[in-house]
Amino acid sequence: MAFWLDIAAFALKALLIVAGLGALAALIARLTRHDAGRRREIEVRSLNKRYDQMRDELDVEILDWKERRSLARARKREAARAATPTGKRVYVLGFKGDPMASAVKRLAREIDAVLVVARPETDEVVLRLQSSGGTVTGYGLAAAEVARLRDRKIKVTVSVDQVAASGGYMMACAGNQIVAAPFALIGSIGVVAPAPNLHRLLKKNDIDYEELTAGEFKRSISVLGEITPAGREHFLGKIEDIHTAFKCFVAERRPAADIARVANGDVWLASEAVSLGLVDALSTGDDFIFRLKDEARVFEVATAARKTLLQQLLGGLGFEEPSALAPLGAIGKALSSVRGN
Repeated sequence: MAFWLDIAAFALKALLIVAGLGALAALIARLTRHDAGRRREIEVRSLNKRYDQMRDELDVEILDWKERRSLARARKREAARAATPTGKRVYVLGFKGDPMASAVKRLAREIDAVLVVARPETDEVVLRLQSSGGTVTGYGLAAAEVARLRDRKIKVTVSVDQVAASGGYMMACAGNQIVAAPFALIGSIGVVAPAPNLHRLLKKNDIDYEELTAGEFKRSISVLGEITPAGREHFLGKIEDIHTAFKCFVAERRPAADIARVANGDVWLASEAVSLGLVDALSTGDDFIFRLKDEARVFEVATAARKTLLQQLLGGLGFEEPSALAPLGAIGKALSSVRGN
């Protein structure tokens, strides 16, 4: 009899496991279909409402109910007089750069979204930029994306709180004006190309290396091959060509700047960069946007973050935040750190 009870218990466990796996597979399929059909590419948040909410929360704490009621009525009358559906709109975008300018794809989608609704010569864009530069191709593309707004008569203010250097400054110059926090680093209008070479190490250890090319300058600089005087001169010429193009780009968009003085690869504090023509005004990004709220409807536009499969599963199981299973995650990390001797 015990034998058949064991068999029944095993069968029940197997059935539960199969049912659980089937339910999980169905949930994943449903979440995938749901996400594909309803996923939002762009998230938009009204900063005016955010400021108003902050104000209201403070009012609750510092005013009595009579003062709040009187103030609410006054604000309602003021809002009714000031409300105009054709008023200026400002769209706030963000770009935090890395050496490859990998955020450019996200920025391009956000610019697409703005261009769909923005009204030329009426609406504006504030681009909050932080980048110390990177590849010529990456930041050249990023600058071209920003220029799309300017070319369509959408005024662009580039706001720099910490750094806009090298390719980051090239990108900033694509806007109509640049405002920066006083201690932000600005400039670095130059080009650098590190070229490590291991040829002498290989030669010292009697290791042959051959690099076969067609074309005189197909590979003028090589990591493992010997760098010839002609190859070095050709490569330096290319760097100079890029630097010249960089200087021309800045000179065209920042006519007040003395290119001969500022295009030497040096950097300046924004407080110094104003007198050099590299920056138009000193202001933190937060304060610049805060002052816009009284004259325009201000919207923050960002690419929607894509949820991971785990986040989707937790949402489907009724958890609003992945942190709901934080204890399990901690246990999992502890177990994964245990290794056999």
